This record gives sequence, structure tokens and C-alpha cells, in this order.
Amino acid sequence: MLFHQLPFLVFLGLTFGAYWTVARWKWPRLIVLLVASLAFYAAATPLPLILSQWIEGRLQVRLTEVAWAGRPLLIFLAIAVVDHLCVLGMARTGRKGLRKLLVAVSVVSNLGLLSLFKYGDLFYSTTAALLEKAGVPIHYEPLGLLLPLGLSFVVFRAISVTVDVYRGTTKPTFTFFEHLLYLLFFPLLVSGPIVRARDLLDRFDARPTLDPDDGARALFRIAAGMVKKLAIADVIAGGLVDQVFANPTHYTSAECVMAAIGYTVQLYFDFSGYSDIAIGASALFGFPLPENFNKPYLARNLFEFWNRWHISLSSWLRDYFYIPLGGNRVSRPRALFNLMMVMVWGGLWHGADWRFMYWGGIHGIALCITRIGWWIKGGRPKSYGFFGSIVGWTITFTVVVATRIIFRAPSMAVAQTFYRTILDFTPGLANVSAMVWAALGAAAVLHALPHRVFDGASRFFVWLPAPARAVALVALALGLRQLAQVEVRPYIYFQF
Repeated sequence: MLFHQLPFLVFLGLTFGAYWTVARWKWPRLIVLLVASLAFYAAATPLPLILSQWIEGRLQVRLTEVAWAGRPLLIFLAIAVVDHLCVLGMARTGRKGLRKLLVAVSVVSNLGLLSLFKYGDLFYSTTAALLEKAGVPIHYEPLGLLLPLGLSFVVFRAISVTVDVYRGTTKPTFTFFEHLLYLLFFPLLVSGPIVRARDLLDRFDARPTLDPDDGARALFRIAAGMVKKLAIADVIAGGLVDQVFANPTHYTSAECVMAAIGYTVQLYFDFSGYSDIAIGASALFGFPLPENFNKPYLARNLFEFWNRWHISLSSWLRDYFYIPLGGNRVSRPRALFNLMMVMVWGGLWHGADWRFMYWGGIHGIALCITRIGWWIKGGRPKSYGFFGSIVGWTITFTVVVATRIIFRAPSMAVAQTFYRTILDFTPGLANVSAMVWAALGAAAVLHALPHRVFDGASRFFVWLPAPARAVALVALALGLRQLAQVEVRPYIYFQF
């Protein structure tokens, strides 16, 4: 069950009705949300697909993989139990050493689970390969553990709670039930955003409110997310990106460049569309959430880009990794080291493949070069001017697009082939269809428009009478259905 599919909209409507029926009472409304979250995750798990393909003989999969595919909720339950015990321990002691130990237990256990399921095979295979080169033969067989859907996001939310309790920014007054619901809240469960306790957990006590205008704005946000995903991201993916990255040598240099740009656009509209639906769905239950994107491709330097891109992850890495390392309050060489560590580790967070680490490392090097340049000039520029903005945007967007090739390619070998094909400088764009050009053009216009245009469109939608809003949503759904005749793709960040 994906956000942009009809079953989710039906599920969302049923949950909405049940929730607001009992909204005046705290525990009934929280129970509705938890039951809905469990049901949503059960519908999102790949287990039914894996089993059907395995039975039909179309998928070679070990029994361990099938078994583990159905157990991620037990893993999430274990995370909640360990973390809540740590929270209770911190609430009952004022001893600094013991509180540090408890928060360390939480962080290590969470990262340990993430390392096992997400990186176990990567570390194991890499170690085996290194030993083989050193002359130590080893029989390597994959562990066969499937990554539980949403584990990366759940782990980061879990760590943020225990660290915030340790720091005193969140009070340890919540129950285990509330703690579990915070981790499993279905709009955020599988791909974020990575919200903090103050955005969700701390609001469970307050009786929610939702006036008609807020509800209409939430529906508009969900509709906008659907358009981003189906009318732009999937059209570009199906019409250009997937084919070119599958075999770049069959295409011209110009088409490879367009595919790299296309993937950069696809990734943004896919993930920001997901975030729009998640934020809109959360608002329907009385939980307004912070933004996760802020027109990142208008950034004039890479620091600005990372402040605008996947804001919940960037701010998490800043607050729970970069600052504890010392941030920029240390010597300049150490500050550069901290920056590189965050980018390399943040890159590897995206997937169990060393190419993600390379991608993050390249961004880290570029950020370090940018910071050194600012040090030489005496500080970050206070203004750019028109020419400076154009130059800064061009350099930033070029770096982002060029490194996206590593991010998207199935392997470093394919990425190298992709780069070599681009450097052949062969012309021709015959394989870029009119529909892809239209989607890219619409994406460029939508991304460049100021926020006030979208705010105005939202206000207009709210102003419309309810029947007119219903007609508009139905018409949009029918139009998206026509566009979705091609294969509908899962959200890209599901794999992370």
C-alpha cells in the first residue's frame, strides 16, 4: 500500500473517521492511530509479494529472508522497549554518569540493529574480500536478512528521543504506548520525515483540533504530493531515467546528461511529494509538521543546498552527530574533519553500498573546499548579487547533478561507464520524448515559483465551496490515473 495508490486513500479516510469519532478522549484516539499504523505497516511489508513470487518459482529467496520479512514490527517493538527503559532510568536518576550510560545503551542498540540489518552483508562481504586478497580463504555466504522497511527512519527518531530526554529538551513523562506510537505513526513510518519529539510525541496529550479550512489545506497538500509523484517523477523515470541508467552506452552523451538531470528532478519530486502527503496526512489528525524541503535546487552553494534538502535528515545529522563531534567550535582542521565524517556517514546511511559513501565523501570534500574559500575571504558571503547568484547556482547544481550519477547507478562500474559516455560528447536527444520534456519543463516552473504562489493556490482551494473542492479532487484523480497507465514506481526512499 503506497501513498499514491487508491487503497491508501481509502485507508486514510477510514482512519480519519474513526479517529475524529473518539478524538475527545486521549487513549481511544491514540489506540486508533496505533492500530492504523500497525495495519498500514502490515500492508506495506513486502512479505505477500515475496511469498507469491517464491511459490511461483519466480524468485530465488532463502527461507531466512521470507521469515525475517514478516518480523520487522517485532524489531520496532524491541527498539521501543529498550529505549523506554533507558528513558525511565534517566527519569529516576540524577547521576550524570548513569544517565550517559543509559543514553549510550540506547544509541548503541539502535545503531547496532541498523548495522546488522542494513550493513551486515556489506561489512561481511567486504571483510571476506579483503581476507581473500590477503591470502586468507574464507567461505562467504550472505546473511540473508532483509532490511525492515522504514528501519533507518525509525532508528533516527528513536535516538532523537533518548538524546533529547538526556539533554532535558524533552520531558520523560510519556508512556510506553505513546513512545511506540511516536515510532510507528503511519504517515512517517516508512520514509519520514524524521520528526522530533516536540513535533509529535509532546503533542499526544493535547486534544487535537481540525477546522474545515485546516482540513482543506491538508487535502490540497496531499493532492500536490500526488501530482509531484505521478505527473512528474514517474513520468521522467519511465520515459528517460530508467532506460538510460540501465545501459548508458546505448545513448548519446547529451541523453546521458539529460538523464542525470532528469534523475535529479525525479528524486526531488518523488521524495518531496512523499513528504507532502505525509505532512498533509499528519495534519488531518491535528499534527502540523515542519517542512522537509525548501526549493533545494535554487541553492547558491552546497551549504545552502543541504539546509534546503531533506531538512529533517540534515538537521538530525547536525544536532546529533556534527555538534556532538564538536561542530565548528573546534580548530579549523578538526571542523573540516567533523564535516567530512558527517557527510561520509550520512551518505552511507542511504544504502548498503560503498558508492553511497563515495557520494557523501565527494559532497564532504566540496563542502570543505567551500568553507576554506570562505575562511580565505573572511567569512560567508552576506549577499551574492545577480551575477554571483547565477555563478553560485550553476556550480552548485552541476555538482549535485554530477554526483547524482553515483547515487542512481546500480554500481560504480555503471557510474564510470556513464561518465565516460558523457565525455564522448556525442550529440542528439532523439530518445527524450515530448512527455518527458513537458514534465521537466513543468518541474522547472514549479520549482522556481515562489512560495507565495503555492500559498495562494492553497488559499483559493480552501475558499472554494466543498462541492467544488470535491469536483476538483476527482478531476485531478482521473487525470493522474491516465498518467499512471505506465508502471507506477515505489518511492525511491523506500530503499533507504
